[in-house]
Amino acid sequence: MSSKQIRLSGLARRLVLDGLIDEAAAQKAQHDAQEAKRTLVNHLAMENIVSSLNLAQLASNEFGMPLLDINEVDINIDIIKLVDPKLISQHRGLPISKRGNYLFVAVSDPTDTQAIDEIKFNTGLAIESILVEDDKLQQRIDEMLEASDTSLADFGDSDLDNLDISSGDEEADTSTDVDIDDAPVVRFVHKVLLDAINKGASDIHFEPYEKQFRVRLRIDGMLHELAQPPIALAGRVSARIKVMASLDVSERRIPQDGRIKMKLSKNRAIDFRVNTCPTLFGEKIVMRILDPSSASLGIEALGYEPDQKQLYLDALAKPYGMILVTGPTGSGKTVSLYTGLNILNTEDRNISTAEDPAEINLYGINQVNVHEKVGLTFSVALRAFLRQDPDVIMVGEIRDLETAGIAIKAAQTGHLVLSTLHTNDAPQTLSRMMNMGIAPFNIASAVTLIIAQRLARRICEKCKQPADIPSETLLDEGFTTEQVSKVQTKEITIYKQVGCDHCSDGYKGRVGIYQVMPISDQIGRIIMEGGNAIQIADQAKVEKISDLRESGLKKVLQGLTSLEEINRVTKD
Repeated sequence: MSSKQIRLSGLARRLVLDGLIDEAAAQKAQHDAQEAKRTLVNHLAMENIVSSLNLAQLASNEFGMPLLDINEVDINIDIIKLVDPKLISQHRGLPISKRGNYLFVAVSDPTDTQAIDEIKFNTGLAIESILVEDDKLQQRIDEMLEASDTSLADFGDSDLDNLDISSGDEEADTSTDVDIDDAPVVRFVHKVLLDAINKGASDIHFEPYEKQFRVRLRIDGMLHELAQPPIALAGRVSARIKVMASLDVSERRIPQDGRIKMKLSKNRAIDFRVNTCPTLFGEKIVMRILDPSSASLGIEALGYEPDQKQLYLDALAKPYGMILVTGPTGSGKTVSLYTGLNILNTEDRNISTAEDPAEINLYGINQVNVHEKVGLTFSVALRAFLRQDPDVIMVGEIRDLETAGIAIKAAQTGHLVLSTLHTNDAPQTLSRMMNMGIAPFNIASAVTLIIAQRLARRICEKCKQPADIPSETLLDEGFTTEQVSKVQTKEITIYKQVGCDHCSDGYKGRVGIYQVMPISDQIGRIIMEGGNAIQIADQAKVEKISDLRESGLKKVLQGLTSLEEINRVTKD
């Protein structure tokens, strides 16, 4: 056998060995199939080089797969709707049945693993390939897609046309030349919004690329693809969302920010914070889903340990001082702050907030959106608050020395101030403030509590299984000897994620992990002496304040999450 024959792919090589085509024809077929962006099987069948039946029989023998006559299979139309029709057409994989978490997909080329991977990703189901003849497969795909009529016009219920949606910006100019009655696009956008809410997503990403347009949802902190609409719809979808958010539809060169309010019932409305950003192939749009009900969950639902919760409540009960919440974007800082504001929101308190923008609307709290272009900055809003007889002030983020200085003075002069900073843990927050130029004495006298937090995915209660982890590994991960002993004696069980129909990759929902550090006299002394974050962290350990890693390991021992997830969230 020549070296050229050896370089042929499995199926082409088998065709040559079985004498169905010669080596030169096989090499040419491979080249032509790549040029035409087809699979080898599809190219050979379409060009009548080898019959579909011979190809199917050869592939069945080569790969040990059962061969099915797809014309004899009765396919339920609902099975077809499990997979994006674009994927079915593009990859020529037709779903024919579903059993439990397995979806059986008819294919004519078992070497096309990309097709299986994309269908698996699109559906979230395990995929079993069934081999069928190429010509019969194409005919059946055309019939089933026509029967299922998966056009945008039939995306959902008639209610999709009648959703109560308005812009969050009442001053915005809503005049536009765009056809806002583009019914299929309207239905599609509304369906995406409803799907995102029903799936518990925090963000929606509309992403145009050169040849594809995809929609992804961030669920429990991880992005998952929801749909791949035709690329031709990207501009129309973008225009529709901009109309809903009262943005300038004609402006595609610069980023824009807006809001959308969707009223689901008399008592519940969902806000969407919209941001557009010009990319190479259109505008990427990200919508943050803001559910006001998240602020009324109560402190018990956030995942604080009992001692951590008490420290937060004690700090909220003080008439003055500063509470700082720190962590990366999407770590739940806003929910923690608003949970505290909800506790403080009584008739006898004047509460004002300055945010960019206000994410959660609460009755009884005076909320201000900062507007840099007109000069309404955090520092300007803070100065205005101090002239309005405040009791509690919340600053969305301390970004500069001027804002920090005003907030510190407010906390020193009889006001309770809540704010956020972007640092990795509580000790680093104090170092960051000193690096911003705030005098150590002012920090020590004003800051009363710092909360560093992360969000970890909560392990699914329906499918989690005990994990068998060696004691040495547990000790290396940071568990104490006492904790490892309890795991060994089965007093405590550590679980691993599995995955089922009720969850996503073995997880459902999220739980907070916290480092709650009050500013004690000893920590205050380190600050005033110009100490660094390492010295503050060492003192926090002496005072038995759990860091983020220790708090995460406690959640593992409580069976709330997995060690793998805690490593993802907290390990350096």
